[in-house]
Amino acid sequence: MAAATVSVERAASGARNSAALDFLRKPKQLLIGGKWVAAKSGKTFETINPSNEEVLALIAEGDKADVDLAVKAARKAFDEGQWSKIGPHERARYLFKIAELIDKHADELAQLETLDNGKPLTFSSAFDIPAAAETFRYYGGWVTKIYGETNPSDPSFFNYTLREPVGVCGQIIPWNFPLLMAAWKLGPALACGNTVILKPAEQTPLTALRLGELIMEAGVPEGVLNIITGFGPGAGSSIAEHPDIDKVAFTGSTEVGKIILKASAGNLKKVSLELGGKAPNIIFPDADLDQAVPTAMMGVFFNSGQVCCAGTRIFVQREKYGEVVDKLAKFSKNVTMGDPFDQKSTIGPLVSKEQFDRVKGYLEVGKKEGATVSAGGEAGAGKGYFVNPTLFSDVKNEMRIAREEIFGPVGTAISFTDENDAVFQGNNTEYGLSAAVWTRDISRAHKVARSLKAGTVWVNCYNQLDPISPFGGYKQSGFGRELGRYAIDLYTQIKSVWMKL
Repeated sequence: MAAATVSVERAASGARNSAALDFLRKPKQLLIGGKWVAAKSGKTFETINPSNEEVLALIAEGDKADVDLAVKAARKAFDEGQWSKIGPHERARYLFKIAELIDKHADELAQLETLDNGKPLTFSSAFDIPAAAETFRYYGGWVTKIYGETNPSDPSFFNYTLREPVGVCGQIIPWNFPLLMAAWKLGPALACGNTVILKPAEQTPLTALRLGELIMEAGVPEGVLNIITGFGPGAGSSIAEHPDIDKVAFTGSTEVGKIILKASAGNLKKVSLELGGKAPNIIFPDADLDQAVPTAMMGVFFNSGQVCCAGTRIFVQREKYGEVVDKLAKFSKNVTMGDPFDQKSTIGPLVSKEQFDRVKGYLEVGKKEGATVSAGGEAGAGKGYFVNPTLFSDVKNEMRIAREEIFGPVGTAISFTDENDAVFQGNNTEYGLSAAVWTRDISRAHKVARSLKAGTVWVNCYNQLDPISPFGGYKQSGFGRELGRYAIDLYTQIKSVWMKL
């Protein structure tokens, strides 16, 4: 059982939104069947402000018993309710209403996200919250466009297909973009007529819980969305294993993704996985360095490096390696780390003590492996889980810091000889989520983009995302594509109907 008292004023230092502060003071319960309830065990856990290490709130700790109740509520809402059976225009209006409510409460949600995750408020306000609203709005538009087909069969038959919802979906989301990842999962699932059990990351449950309130306010029927807060072992594992869940979607580490895939075998539930990455960020000699250097490095440092598609392996052609590394290091040293409520801060703290210790461990690994610290290389001083923006140079692609996902503000600069070597080294990884190419040569850009084994390749840009465009990985970065029309495939089944004429 977590501690019994919380000082919201001390923990939420910097927050000014009264609605956000009021929300922190309320009990944080589970959403099951349209009702907010305590965990069956009565247990709670703490969610921590990573900037000052203070307790923001006590959260209900759901486990198998709570997941069982949520699945029953979701199954009843799917089999007996109207959500999957209502007209598409009506269901679309629900998703549009959710988007409107996110926009209406944008400042409150942004402050809650910054308190819980540690990301700068400027980024929460400009990216996370608007993108979440836009995702619901985008999938609201899809509801009326989930078509079947007629097929050219034998003339004595009429054959057509239907796209039908999968059923009850378990969705397990990460802590790096809490509200946005909830939108990426919920938007297409609800658009297709499914019901959902959502498990937010235990480190960052606040905006998912507030989103649950807003979805209830939008009038979505009881049991369509259920939210179980808790830990991976207990809540997450129960979702992955549950025999009455039809589909599981997970975003997180490759290690946990493999566990979820094994657990899903019991009833052969559909699974989609968006997992880790170690993206090659390739700078050719003809690149516009004034653009490439800051954009490539923010591809490392954005969200304190806690991004699955972060371009942490920065490949630079050998003849310009020293010049480019000097520029990369200079930029890194000028990145402003600090209080996420300070508008001058470019990066804030890491999300948790566990992540803080993990990243610090990799800083020592890099030094022991013989890499040169060209910028940063140590933790910040004082309270909070801050790690200075770091660039390692003289890195070999075989080093652990170049092969393992660090998930912190740590870049590694690696040299390459020519285009073929850049592609070879770029693909020499177990991951394949994203990549970037920096060049003025349009032919080279297309050729290298085709050669890189990654689900997304950015050319002369980085971290461009939009709900219209699919996102997902090759190799051990997972399978399935979120966003765009491809997410409709994740949350529908195809039925073929034959009629004798």
